[in-house]
Amino acid sequence: MSDFDSNPFADPEFNNPFKDPSVTQVTRNPPPALEEYNPFTDGRKAPPGNVEKPPMPSTQPAIMKPTEEPPTYAPHTQETAAAQAELLRRQEELELKAAELDRREREMKNLSYDPRKNNWPPLPERCPVGPCFYQDLSVDIPVEFQKTVKMLYYLWMFHSVTLLVNIFGCLAWFCVDSYRGVDFGLSILWFLLFTPCSFVCWYRPLYKAFRSDSSFSFFLFFFVFICQFAVHVLQSVGIPQWGNCGWISALTALNKSIPVGVLMMITAAAFTGSSVVSLIMFKKVHGMYRTTGASFEKAQQEFATGVMSNKTVQTAAANAASTAARGAFKGNQI
Repeated sequence: MSDFDSNPFADPEFNNPFKDPSVTQVTRNPPPALEEYNPFTDGRKAPPGNVEKPPMPSTQPAIMKPTEEPPTYAPHTQETAAAQAELLRRQEELELKAAELDRREREMKNLSYDPRKNNWPPLPERCPVGPCFYQDLSVDIPVEFQKTVKMLYYLWMFHSVTLLVNIFGCLAWFCVDSYRGVDFGLSILWFLLFTPCSFVCWYRPLYKAFRSDSSFSFFLFFFVFICQFAVHVLQSVGIPQWGNCGWISALTALNKSIPVGVLMMITAAAFTGSSVVSLIMFKKVHGMYRTTGASFEKAQQEFATGVMSNKTVQTAAANAASTAARGAFKGNQI
């Protein structure tokens, strides 16, 4: 039957299902994965040989190159920047002070003489008379008292210059009035007397009082400085024939010569200024004295200790005792 039903002119491969083009294409070119697939092996596909492997991480510790600088951090706020600037400024000041102290220490070590050698008054080396006192306010005087001691030192210098100007004022007065020779002579005497005596009698006791907290030096300063204040008042008044260009003398000299009177009035104003400043400094030193713990009892003890420790007093007391003992021994023999 099949022979009669078939078309003798048809393609014999036409009704063959295995000759379908889609089937034959698959059977001729099978997928590569089907031939290489093995169910008994690991499902992960091996990488191709031509694919580069990723670099393995280094296990060595990270080392910073010496040329690299650490990162800088900018201040977050203005307050932080100001605080850092203040710290830097203080550090620079401390470094400068440390360098200055180091320099002074080296200088003191290199000195061939005693660092506490007398240095006042500052006289040239060729002068036959050397300094008489040692004075260094920054070393001997506590910081809280240095300003007061300096002001009194300047007061002494100002009064000394005023006494020098007083000489020229009295000389000018003597030139216009021949009867004023006494004033000119006394002005020279006051300059030669008050300049060194005021330094020794009231400034040096004040210096020692603040240097060693000496009650006796405080009382000596108060006593002498009161007398000095009285002298300033008398000099500012200017009583004629007393050798001072005060207000009375200046007004008198105006009748003879106006330039001389003006010069004497300037001197009188300087004496008046010395009086006012002396009173102010006296009250200031007295207030400091009350805070130091000094007293009259301590002054008495210091005086007694100082007198008994004086070699001259000890020698005089020993001589007096030996003389009295000899006299008593001779009296007993008689």
